[in-house]
Amino acid sequence: MDYKIELIPISVTDIDRTKAFYEDVVGWPADQDQVVEEAGLRFVQITPPGSACSFCFVTGMTMLGEGMKQYIQVVVADADAAHAELKGRGVEVSEVEDLPWGRFTHFEDPDSNHFALQELPDYAAGLAAREAAASGSAT
Repeated sequence: MDYKIELIPISVTDIDRTKAFYEDVVGWPADQDQVVEEAGLRFVQITPPGSACSFCFVTGMTMLGEGMKQYIQVVVADADAAHAELKGRGVEVSEVEDLPWGRFTHFEDPDSNHFALQELPDYAAGLAAREAAASGSAT
């Protein structure tokens, strides 16, 4: 059985401001912006380019407790390129940080939902280096 995470809700205080931030500043277009009920139920879904998982924000329905924030980790091929693209678009983005488990840059939306962009380490190269070191010490 496969379990696929496809949608993560985030809390926002101003749905139009948040949609504009992701579309116009970050550059991630909305897949959906639907008024589901005239009584005020509105659903906006954003999918980062290349992602199989989207996030959404809603008015008229509680998906998260008021004031709760999300921390979403996004894998990118190149943390420096992601940093440069976001910075070039005017996003306040952290400097790239090198850690043993990857290279990271971070940003927050207007409601302080946090996005960590991670460039994964080259696990295959690390394994090959460990194997080479082990075989060299065995001879």
